Order: sequence, then C-alpha cells, then structure tokens
Amino acid sequence: MMVYEKCVPPLSFDGFTIHAEPGPRLLMAETILKLENIRRELELSKDVLQTIIPNLSFEVRVGEFVSITGPSGSGKSTLLYIMGGLDKPTFGKVWIDGEEITDKNEAEMTRIRNEKIGFIYQFHFLLPEFNAVENVSMPMMINGRRSRKEIRDRAMMLLDTVGMSNKYTNKPNQLSGGQQQRVAIARALANEPKLLLGDEPTGNLDSKSAGNVYELFERLNRENGQSIVVVTHDEDFANRAGRRIHLVDGIIESDRLLKGARSGVQ
Repeated sequence: MMVYEKCVPPLSFDGFTIHAEPGPRLLMAETILKLENIRRELELSKDVLQTIIPNLSFEVRVGEFVSITGPSGSGKSTLLYIMGGLDKPTFGKVWIDGEEITDKNEAEMTRIRNEKIGFIYQFHFLLPEFNAVENVSMPMMINGRRSRKEIRDRAMMLLDTVGMSNKYTNKPNQLSGGQQQRVAIARALANEPKLLLGDEPTGNLDSKSAGNVYELFERLNRENGQSIVVVTHDEDFANRAGRRIHLVDGIIESDRLLKGARSGVQ
C-alpha cells in the first residue's frame, strides 16, 4: 500500500525547530510475508484426501509481531512450514520479501531460508559437539559472506544480545533448556533474517525460562523492528505479540491487533 503525504509539519525538539522540505512524500507500508488462497491437502490413501487448510489468505508487514494460535490439529504448524518453504501448499501462492517462493526447488529454498528466514523450534536442535559460539556461527559459515573473524565477532555479539555473554564456550549439555533456546534464537538471527518464524519456541521450557524468551522476542521486535511470526499454545506468549491470529480447522476465526501493536514500517 502506498500513501502520498502532501505536507510535512515542522518538528520541534527542546526549543529547536526543524523544517522539512515541502512537497509530496511517498510512504511505503512494506509486506514481508503474503499468503494467497492457501490450500493444503494430505493424501491419506489413493482415494482419501484430508484437507488441513481449506483456503487461507493474509499478510504480515515489516516490523509486525504476530502470534498464531488454535487447538491441536487446527493447521498452525502446517501453516508455519508453508510460510518458511518447508512445506508446499496444494494450491495457492506464498511471497517472502516480495519474492514468490511457491514453486522454488529445494536448492533455491535453501538459499532463501539461509538469507531471509530465521527458524526457532520447540526443540533447539543445537549441534552437541559444538559450543555456543560455534553453533551460532554455522548459518554464517554456510552463507559464506563473512570472514572467520567477522563470523566469530557477530556470533559473540548475538550471544550477548540474548544474555549469553558468559557461555561462549559452553556446549549444549552444559546449558539449561532456557539457555539452549536462547542460543537457538541467536543462531536464527545470524544472517539478519527478514522474517523470524517460531514453532512453539517456549513449549519445552519451564515458566521462568519461557518468560525470559517472551521478553527477548518483545525486545527484538521493539528495538530492532524484527518481523516475527510465532505459532504457540502459550496464552501468555500469544498475548505479548502485537497481533493475534486464531485458527480453527485451518480457517482464520479471528485476526486482531493487541495492545501496543506495531502496525509495520511506514
């Protein structure tokens, strides 16, 4: 959506006034994720199809924090995997950062996921033989766009960001569940993804660790403008987002903005 603003009023800060140049200014409300008429069917047998998602469309703007909730079997995880190109819809189209991914092959999707999407799962999937810095470094090593020093420096910076500055050399078996999940979040941020996708990221954590993860997601969204979509059964987590989508039988039953929502970058 594009909006023209005809005039820009002067801005005042501590007695100083800044006058903007006159003339129209183009504002762009960017879309980071778009799903159009998504249908997902599973072939249970030669003659039997199960419809997981019948027909679903929505968009996520840059800077939004969206939670997706619904009962078990409502299609939440299937929808998330379709968003990230880990599953393909039977019908319909998906765009990430303006690029249609629906018909991309696996090699192309591997590149897109590495460059544009960060995944966080219920189970962290850290590599047990590597320490925290090395685990966070993996996506950057695969990407190959930074030097070894740049990779290590960024990995440590990300661990600092998630509150793990004193755990650089710890291996997963030397970390608590909450600490392992924070390392997994740092790893998901390694290549500066346009979109962060979470599949029950607090589902395997105690309440204190889950609370730390809530706060981390909020801070990433608020301070960095990170676009986030999280599938969750956790009511507390769902209500910390700026927008909540509730699914029932693969259909959007409700889609509402919550208090303090970011409406996207304009």
